[in-house]
Amino acid sequence: MPGASRHGMVDRMQINSQSAALAEMVSVASDYCRLIDDGGKACRDWLEQLFRLMPRLHSAVTVLAALDADDAPPCPVDLDERFELYSQLRRLLGERDRYWLEFDAAPEEMHMSGSLADDLTDIYFDLRHGLELFDEIWPHRAAQVWQSSYRVHWGQHLVDAERHLYALKVRNQLAQN
Repeated sequence: MPGASRHGMVDRMQINSQSAALAEMVSVASDYCRLIDDGGKACRDWLEQLFRLMPRLHSAVTVLAALDADDAPPCPVDLDERFELYSQLRRLLGERDRYWLEFDAAPEEMHMSGSLADDLTDIYFDLRHGLELFDEIWPHRAAQVWQSSYRVHWGQHLVDAERHLYALKVRNQLAQN
């Protein structure tokens, strides 16, 4: 039947598209986690590398999020481990860590301070959780976790981090001192 083979081709194309999107997400998430784990130890231009990686991460999760998936529960986080990474990144970033956020909501909340270390830490733990699920042979679950946690948690951290890294880039402040 012509319709049946065409339908099968569409299904295979969708599966190939999903596989490619997931493969790219795994690749970018792995690169991100490796870069954060290195914490600037391996090279002096780790913030520059992070600056270049963030748009790839944003693109990969956007393509992945275009696929249908159910919401997944938030990733479990060891708060001591999270605080340790946050503290390490905050020390490493120094004065480049803090930035101002502007909100339109209420005049008394016009300016609130953000933290690049906090953004990077939250993104890291959500990505790492997905990688752990992927490594445990749960690729569909990893995709669900990334999609869901991106929508409800680390998506805003990603946007804020990209914006702050861009500001550091244009002020020539990405390089380590």
